[in-house]
Amino acid sequence: MSEKPTIVVDADACPVKSEIVEVARNFAVPVLMVASHDHRLQEEPGVSIMQVDRSDQSVDLYIANHVLRGDIVVTQDFGLATIVLSKGAIALSPRGQQYDDSNIDYLMERRHELAKKRRGGGRTKGPKAMSGEDRERFQQKLTKVLQTRQENA
Repeated sequence: MSEKPTIVVDADACPVKSEIVEVARNFAVPVLMVASHDHRLQEEPGVSIMQVDRSDQSVDLYIANHVLRGDIVVTQDFGLATIVLSKGAIALSPRGQQYDDSNIDYLMERRHELAKKRRGGGRTKGPKAMSGEDRERFQQKLTKVLQTRQENA
């Protein structure tokens, strides 16, 4: 594991970008926001921006090809989470859930079942709106992950 991880963000639809930057600054950890050219992101101290083309999987492919063991990836995409876990990275959802070997198979299976239902004409609920509680839970989880890394370094 590298001494200082990078927080890598699947930034196209990430609702907690400002929370990530705030926590990262507290730990002096660099942030890399990866988004398609459709999203306008501003570089700021400690935050790098990588813009990729608009194709469906460009952000995921960039992250999968550049993430390092020990990095922390923030994504809502279970498929990307599976890939980064296999590379030794930590994967968090924007709601503060940590993806790991104990839950990722279930999440992938559930995603598959819901997609099958939709293809068959069924309806499924989308995710509930982000709440202040969700944002706080995310900040607490990211802080805990970074504190644990710092203590184990």
